[in-house]
Order: sequence, then C-alpha cells, then structure tokens
Amino acid sequence: MNGVALPEYDPADVRAAVGFVPQDTFLFSATLADNIALGLPADGDEEYDEEVRAASRAAQLHDTILDFPEEYRTMLGERGINLSGGQKQRATLARALAMGPPVLVLDDALSAVDTHTEAKILADLRSELENRTAFIISHRVTAVMDADLILVLDAGRIMERGVHADLLAREGTYATLLRRQLLEQDLTSTPA
Repeated sequence: MNGVALPEYDPADVRAAVGFVPQDTFLFSATLADNIALGLPADGDEEYDEEVRAASRAAQLHDTILDFPEEYRTMLGERGINLSGGQKQRATLARALAMGPPVLVLDDALSAVDTHTEAKILADLRSELENRTAFIISHRVTAVMDADLILVLDAGRIMERGVHADLLAREGTYATLLRRQLLEQDLTSTPA
C-alpha cells in the first residue's frame, strides 16, 4: 500500500485506512446518527453533525432520515429492524463515508437498493471517491461501469478485464450480463 509492503504496517493503521461496506449490514440499537457516526471522534459538535449529514447525503439517506419523526435522533431497533434493507445498506455506506478512509471496499453494498437510487448514489460517490481507492464488488454492471478497471469473475476466476467500452466491444461475458440486466430492468419497469 503506497509502495510499502503490508507486513510493514501496523495492522491497526491498515484497518483504519480501509472502510468496508458489506452486503449484509449490521446496525446497533442506537440512534441513526450514532450508527452513522460509529468510530468518529467527538459527539454532538457541529463538525460531527455535518460529517454525519454529508455522508448521509452521499448515501442518498438524508431525505429519508428527515421523513422520520425524530430525524437523525430516531432510535433503531435491534439490527436496524425498523429500516428497509436498502435503508440499512445506505446507513452502513454513510458510516463508511463519514470515516473518510483512503480505501473503500463496497461488497455488493447496493444490492438492496433500487436501480434508480443506486444511480444517484453512484453519481454522488464519484466525487466522494475522487482521491481514494475503491473496490466495488457487484452483480450489477451499472455499479461498476465507470470504474478504471473492471474484472469479470466467474467461479472465482477472472474471465475478462478492462474498461466498460472495451468489455462491451469484446461481446463476452460482461456484454451479455449487461444486456440481460438492462432487459430485466425494462421488464420490471414496464407497466403491466
């Protein structure tokens, strides 16, 4: 990392440098603000509150939170039971963004979010990720199509690698997957 072998780093420094957002979220029985701010220093000051709000905006969660009666002070039930799957994923994403790690790993972190919200989140993430390294693991091609490098895996093996335009031109697994996903999206968005 940064030209230095990982064993030369203190493991705590490596952990602090990496933000991880898993597909399966974990939220605590605490307020939404406390869940998002987990790991941030200080509590209740303006800077703390603004970091939480900015991360929530980037994760497309801020407006949803404002619809709750207690807004950011809304208490969550065990494991965030009072939130939808997509809201839980966005809260976990906001938590990682609030920490501001130089490396961010999104492991199918938007799988419970609809494609419209996913597109908004990804658009906002572009500026959030500008000076960071991001690994985006996703089954949805739309989540990775703007990446600097895309690796297409099948059964744990790299089948294709490249940028979006090159992978489409090859007419391989990536292009087939994108066509299938766009067709499915058209079918689900078309009124019956």
